[in-house]
Amino acid sequence: MERGGSVYILTNKNKTTLYVGVTSDLSSRIRQHLNKEFPHSFSARYNLTHLIYMEHFSSIEEAIEREKKIKSKTRVNKEKLITKHNPNWNDLANDVLNW
Repeated sequence: MERGGSVYILTNKNKTTLYVGVTSDLSSRIRQHLNKEFPHSFSARYNLTHLIYMEHFSSIEEAIEREKKIKSKTRVNKEKLITKHNPNWNDLANDVLNW
């Protein structure tokens, strides 16, 4: 059985830094970011705790390909992607944690 995957984007409260990630378990991964389980990670150092974008795929391989595509884009293009799906850049973390 193939396991799905998700691509997500985190930011900080001032929306100055973006982090693009991929995971096979989005709620667990978001919990790790919020709890700063990896204190020396990029997301912990920059206090990236606001989930502002997510996209789900039927396979982790598809999610990884999408992550690579998003990461290769400029900040402006990432902002356009986020705004298209989440115009107010609302924090979606609680929605994911309540799944």
